[in-house]
Amino acid sequence: MPTARTPRRPIRWHIAVFLAPAVLIYTAIMIIPLFGTLNLSLFTRGEGGTREFNGLANFATLFGDPRWSGAFWNATWNNLWFFIIHMLVQNPIGIALAAILSSPRLRFAAFYRTAIFIPAILSFVIVGFVWKLILSPLWGVAPTFMDTLGIGNWFAPWLGLERSALTTLALISVWQFVGIPLMLIYAALLSIPDEVLEAAEMDGITGASQFWKIKLPLILPTIGIISILTFVGNFNAFDLIYVTQGALAGPNYATDILGSFLFRTFFGFQLQLGDPHMGATVATVMFFIILAGVSLYLFGVQTRLRRYQF
Repeated sequence: MPTARTPRRPIRWHIAVFLAPAVLIYTAIMIIPLFGTLNLSLFTRGEGGTREFNGLANFATLFGDPRWSGAFWNATWNNLWFFIIHMLVQNPIGIALAAILSSPRLRFAAFYRTAIFIPAILSFVIVGFVWKLILSPLWGVAPTFMDTLGIGNWFAPWLGLERSALTTLALISVWQFVGIPLMLIYAALLSIPDEVLEAAEMDGITGASQFWKIKLPLILPTIGIISILTFVGNFNAFDLIYVTQGALAGPNYATDILGSFLFRTFFGFQLQLGDPHMGATVATVMFFIILAGVSLYLFGVQTRLRRYQF
């Protein structure tokens, strides 16, 4: 007699089995700490070290008290400039390099891609220490190298000048991470169907014209993703500033960004005592800044780019 078969479980059940642990892990390491930070920002330290509910008073202090607002807005504008340099320098260079390295006629393209991407996997400590040595006016190789090229008069202690320290650090960060947009754009270019490119060639669209008229519109969604990743990464930046300029983000707080400002506020540094409640307030403001930027992209930009996707 034929035996009754066990009914097959739907595929959705198997997906749920694998998805549930991921959701639990994400909740444990992301959602719970997020709400814990939001909760901490609503309290203050009372007499005797007790926690007292403070409502939105910490935010009023951050934005309204001159002792806090000056440092906060300085860090915010510095962070914005840090992001702008990445958008105007890192991403266009990544796009240009990806366009060049995607050419089938270029020899040793794999070697070039690897060489450009290697700095992205280096530690911030290594990158910061090496560039401090390179740019040092006392024992760095930059002054000697520029003298050899006949432009030694252009050298300046860029990391020690208020007007140039932040821009210099942003360019160092660009050097380190330009390989990431390069690889993402490179993958997007390779995903363009050959039929589209062949049709363009039949219409006489080749070379640089093909990139601007055919390839670039098709990779705009990827460029949008890179832009929002750059925004999130820059407004979470801290490591490079701390390694090269210290917690005080010198000179004279010229390189202070929200990450370093949060570190000093939360943990304290030298004569400044740490305040976890004000630190959580700064972290909450950073979260809402990033949330606003991501939401603007998702609802204002991505919907317009969908028509370019296959």
